[in-house]
Amino acid sequence: MNELLKIKEDALSQIEACPDLKVLNDLRVHFLGKKGPIQDAMKSMKTMAPEERAAFGQISNEVKQSITAAIDEAKVRLEEEAINQKLAKEVIDITLPSFHVHEGTKHPLTMIQEEMEDLFLGMGYQIAEGPEVELDHFNFELLNLPKDHPARDMQDTFYIDENTVMRTHTSPVQARTLLASKGKGPIKIICPGKTYRKDDDDATHSHQFTQCEGLVIDESITMADLKGTLQIFADKIFGEGREIRFRPSFFPFTEPSVEVDISCFSCGGKGCSICKQTGWIEILGAGMVNPKVLDMCGFDSKKYQGFAFGIGLERVAMLKYGIDDIRHFYSSDLRFLNQFNRKDS
Repeated sequence: MNELLKIKEDALSQIEACPDLKVLNDLRVHFLGKKGPIQDAMKSMKTMAPEERAAFGQISNEVKQSITAAIDEAKVRLEEEAINQKLAKEVIDITLPSFHVHEGTKHPLTMIQEEMEDLFLGMGYQIAEGPEVELDHFNFELLNLPKDHPARDMQDTFYIDENTVMRTHTSPVQARTLLASKGKGPIKIICPGKTYRKDDDDATHSHQFTQCEGLVIDESITMADLKGTLQIFADKIFGEGREIRFRPSFFPFTEPSVEVDISCFSCGGKGCSICKQTGWIEILGAGMVNPKVLDMCGFDSKKYQGFAFGIGLERVAMLKYGIDDIRHFYSSDLRFLNQFNRKDS
């Protein structure tokens, strides 16, 4: 018992003089560990009488509790001292000017896409999305482009395998929506997203570009509805007072098909370098949905009809912001992108 009391006195003395947390932890292991002096002293219990063994056990527990309490108290004190020392060393001069935090801005294509989404959502459209890696069945065949159709030549692109392709337009989203509707209208959607074709990259062409297509299906949709919709689009995106005109064209998935021009927003139709002195700028393709497409997608083409249009967002952004090279959109050049930081403008 005298040995236990001596161990306690020695432990409390060393704990009180402990300089840091590492030494304190070493003391804890030394005095309270399985190989410590308290455990060694308790081995003598084997030779004690039963009544001495009980008293010895009680004192050993009190010694352990006293040492544990002293260690806990010292730990709180040393942690507080460590924090105070760290605060004393880390001096912050609040008189120094702060660093400028550079904030990013939306990409011009994102800005155009969101502007168009807001416009068409306000007109009652819904936004539909689909996979960029698409099946040939949805990308071509359901859009009246069977295998070996000559119109595929200008769209043949990056094939994953014989029946899987990186989509060449967002029209397969329209086909998927038609099939999901199971022959029941109305449908009123836009489909924005990335598309891929085999174009050689130059100032006006890119192997990757962004489209926003629209589809409206109901029982009494006419070409007049299409023109009225595109007139609103031209006024809201390029400014009030734009005129639009239709020129006959061909797309396998629409019949009749048209190329759509808007009057030049720069010269007002008088002729300038932007419109190549014609007063008009080609902006998109459109037309009435081909009855074959409706039939293949489960709609009764004698009951339902509709229109579709496709807009290249890069072309809209180039015209609206005066950008002369489509490759700027994909170069990640901060000098180009910072021009569209509306906070600084």
